[in-house]
Amino acid sequence: MPDTALSLTSQDYSLLTDLYQLTMAACYVGEGIAEKRASFELFTRRLPEGFGYMVAMGLAQAIDYLEQFSFTSEQIAALQATGIFANVPDRFWEVLASGRFTGDVWAVPEGTVVFANEPILRIEAPLWQAQIVETCLLNILNYQSLIATKAARMRDIAGSATLLEFGTRRAFGPQASLFAARAALAAGFDATSNVLAAIQLGQKPSGTMAHALVMALAALEGTEDEAFQAFHRYFPGATLLIDTYDAIAAAERLADRAQQEKLSLRAVRLDSGDLVSQSQHIRQLLPNTPIVASGDLDEFEIDRLQTAGAQIDSYGIGTKLVTGKPINGVYKLVEIDGIPVMKASEGKATYPGRKQIFRHLEAGELKGDRLGLITESPSRHEQPLLQPILKQGQRSAPADSLETIADRALTSLHTLPDRIRRIHDPESVSPEISVELERLTEAVKRQGSREQGAGERGG
Repeated sequence: MPDTALSLTSQDYSLLTDLYQLTMAACYVGEGIAEKRASFELFTRRLPEGFGYMVAMGLAQAIDYLEQFSFTSEQIAALQATGIFANVPDRFWEVLASGRFTGDVWAVPEGTVVFANEPILRIEAPLWQAQIVETCLLNILNYQSLIATKAARMRDIAGSATLLEFGTRRAFGPQASLFAARAALAAGFDATSNVLAAIQLGQKPSGTMAHALVMALAALEGTEDEAFQAFHRYFPGATLLIDTYDAIAAAERLADRAQQEKLSLRAVRLDSGDLVSQSQHIRQLLPNTPIVASGDLDEFEIDRLQTAGAQIDSYGIGTKLVTGKPINGVYKLVEIDGIPVMKASEGKATYPGRKQIFRHLEAGELKGDRLGLITESPSRHEQPLLQPILKQGQRSAPADSLETIADRALTSLHTLPDRIRRIHDPESVSPEISVELERLTEAVKRQGSREQGAGERGG
């Protein structure tokens, strides 16, 4: 295989992991603890700067990954050929060869709003399995949750305007472009220009045209207007990109044609210049023609345009949707063989034990969250967010449709007070820590201190 071949198939995902996941798994096998039951929780320690909430997304792809988790003989041979595993027991290769994901998964349903330090997914599985899957789960859930959160913020600001996902060319790779399109649609966007993503998701792709077509046809066939006419011969009424040369002049000519020929025109698109003044002028020229705007847009620019009185009906959003500040998701061990554990590092401490998020809603509005142990019960007005998804590697329920997730995202967003939803200086929610979780945390800390002290004395 040439060294440029970096393709990715569903079978490759088991090796799509960091090396230390495999070396730790080999160590677990050697120490005889690989099959001990372990629980890991995935959460973010902090939201990206300027975010008041996060929209959980990517669960469907995470579950697909876990259901297909396995190692082929070719993959095992490739690992052996690295020489890195020369000293591991033969049993390690037997574990990989016969291994499938046999654990349980609890997760927050996709489209649900969550906050920092709230687990959106928990894996309960044999230790070696729960360890190896960390990297891929973080990759899937961190990125889709980021895109979904940004898309939800844009949907909230844009109101009833149409939102189009145009980010494929700026996404972090082909797979990321599919994840971004899905997350955007699930969080409130109306369509994507990514043809593969749209078809795989059962959607209709949406797009316009590029300046290249206008320049090519104008150069070879005479004028910008003839370029527009040529495009309409094959795609009648399609949206026209009118700012290749002079957007206002193009709109004036289209207005004349509309009067003379009863021109059918779905929309016009602007991709540069002063979008406020241009859209206002074009609205006067083409009062019944929707205006699409694109070009480095985000929720802040949409807000600015609307406040300034721009006459824009649709927004095509790419770069600032599919890139940006990452979701700092982490995946931490919280229980091993029934023993609660925690990380005590300064600034990175975690809470021990398997947990549940209890959401307090009254009259459809969020009043707060409580982080407690899985053994606790919800109080009045509370509902538990983490739901069982896989049991012994088998689905507990069918996957949600994209429409169901989008409805959930919209409903969840509307439970938030304005102070959390706003894009400028938003507030956030810190979950209340239950009394039982506080007690367990203190007990595990004391135990850790005793074990550390014993180790120091023994040394």
